[in-house]
Amino acid sequence: MKKIVVFVLGPDRTGIIAAVSKTLFDQGCNLEDVSQTILQTEFVGIFIASMADEGNEDEVLSALRARIGSLGLFVHLRPVEELPAAGGQTGEPFVITTVGADRPGLMAGVTEVLARYGANITSLKAVSRGEENQHDYVMIFEADIPSAVNLSAFRSALCGRAEELGLDISLQHREIFEELNRV
Repeated sequence: MKKIVVFVLGPDRTGIIAAVSKTLFDQGCNLEDVSQTILQTEFVGIFIASMADEGNEDEVLSALRARIGSLGLFVHLRPVEELPAAGGQTGEPFVITTVGADRPGLMAGVTEVLARYGANITSLKAVSRGEENQHDYVMIFEADIPSAVNLSAFRSALCGRAEELGLDISLQHREIFEELNRV
């Protein structure tokens, strides 16, 4: 079996996931992973599917474009590259949340620190919310922090950057975050 990744984006409307999943099924693909969200009015979806080795990626892409292209959606497909293991590097999952007045550079400032320490962002949600003239920018990162990282130095760098940016910040191991935020 080979794997493909399908990217779909465009104006949100009812039935996009149904159309994509049915088309992939009709083309002999099996959906393995799906991540989808709506950002303001825009749909963004990523689908990973397996297909028979003799399957034709161009035919799958053509079928997808024929099915959802008329909906104003962009579709891109590519094979999933099997990458070698990350050299045995292991990490711990953390949740980082920030809140502060919306302004340019917040995402860049925080992610620069994460990248410098080798943190891999596995999930991110960021939204600007608030009154007419006053918006808060909320970012929630899930990130794997390499085991070799000095957590005290990482926390200090992250908190220092948050202070520079005028952000309130929280860093918690994901298990603690989930326990404290269980509904």
